[in-house]
Amino acid sequence: MKGIDSIENWTEKLLTNSGISGEWAMYLRLLIFIILLLLVSGIAFFITKQIIVRYIYKTVKKSPVKWDDVLADQKVFNNVSHVVPALIIRLLAPVIFTDFQSVLPLVIKITDSYIIIVGMTIVFALLKVGEFALSAQPTFKDKPLTSYFQLIRIILYIATGILVLSVIFGKSPVYFLSAFGAMTAILLLIFKDTILGLVASVQMSSNDMVRVGDWVEMPKFNADGDVIAINLNTVKVQNWDKTITTIPTYYFITDSFKNWRGMVQSGGRRIKRSVFIDSHSVRFVDSDTRQKYLKFQLVSEYIESRQKEIEKFNTEHEIDTTVLINGRRMTNLGVFRQYVEAYLKHHPMIKKDMTIMVHQLATEDRGIPLEVYCFTSTTDWLEYESIQADIFDHLFAAIQYFDLGIFQQPGGKDIQLAFRGFNQTLNGKD
Repeated sequence: MKGIDSIENWTEKLLTNSGISGEWAMYLRLLIFIILLLLVSGIAFFITKQIIVRYIYKTVKKSPVKWDDVLADQKVFNNVSHVVPALIIRLLAPVIFTDFQSVLPLVIKITDSYIIIVGMTIVFALLKVGEFALSAQPTFKDKPLTSYFQLIRIILYIATGILVLSVIFGKSPVYFLSAFGAMTAILLLIFKDTILGLVASVQMSSNDMVRVGDWVEMPKFNADGDVIAINLNTVKVQNWDKTITTIPTYYFITDSFKNWRGMVQSGGRRIKRSVFIDSHSVRFVDSDTRQKYLKFQLVSEYIESRQKEIEKFNTEHEIDTTVLINGRRMTNLGVFRQYVEAYLKHHPMIKKDMTIMVHQLATEDRGIPLEVYCFTSTTDWLEYESIQADIFDHLFAAIQYFDLGIFQQPGGKDIQLAFRGFNQTLNGKD
């Protein structure tokens, strides 16, 4: 620093000998040294960024490790290059502004504040690197890491603001912390969503309620699709129509939603659909009909064993079987129900280790609901829909072989046939 003092004295004498008054010489000397200081800082910045940083980036990119590439992507070293000129100014400012003690504190405060802000940007960039490295680990892959890192960044933003204010006003950081304590109510109001989101994120993570990649359904927000991001304040769901629904995180612990993860992990997706049977087509099975049904491979064994059981019961109880309603009988609906169940058990795309059931539901105005309940051996949406369609295509075609009819509301063709029959009746009477 003595060398710089000597240069300052020599410069001031040179200016004075040039005919410049002492006061103006002092100001001109200050201007010259400020320009030189800025020039030196600029050169230091250029050297740091264009030479040192360039070599570091090349080394990072050539390394086989992937996570360190984020150091270059987040421009961590660019932020380091901003520190060098700031440190030069901070070291030389007390010497250059020796004769301007009223200005020196302002320069130091601005320089210190700048160093704090740049230092925090380096920390933020390193946090990004840490977030990337952790998210690449299988243990943290489906955890809401983004929410936690967002919270850390918010805390660091507040800490940066407090440090900068303490430097500018010359107060201890504790002074501003106490002031923030008095503003707690206002802060709670401002950061209400952030606090609620943090609590929700912790509960969601600890209870394993939602993960990135889960298929969730929340009708309140018309959300039905895959979770693509979990942040501190929001959860993004990409719907099946490729639209994106953004839902506040805390709604996942206050409102109900459906998570299809269990279905995906089970490897089977449920089919739960009914065929509505026209009740007028249900009848007992007589001997001729039974002989026809015996030709149906999937139910032939069932019909033989069931008929033996029925005949044994009717014989033991001396029941008059000449009338179909007497005693025990098979019905075409019952045989068809057994056929559907056997068809599902023989279907290659139906999981045999999960529930397979064909049963009747309560009769309603649309007929007798015969519900098919089973699970496909795939959870893929397109394959699932194709399997389900193939099954019901077969059932709709097979039902006529059991002398049953499918109930449906009368359409235009039904009305035309009814009028045609009515006209034929009238013409016949005439």
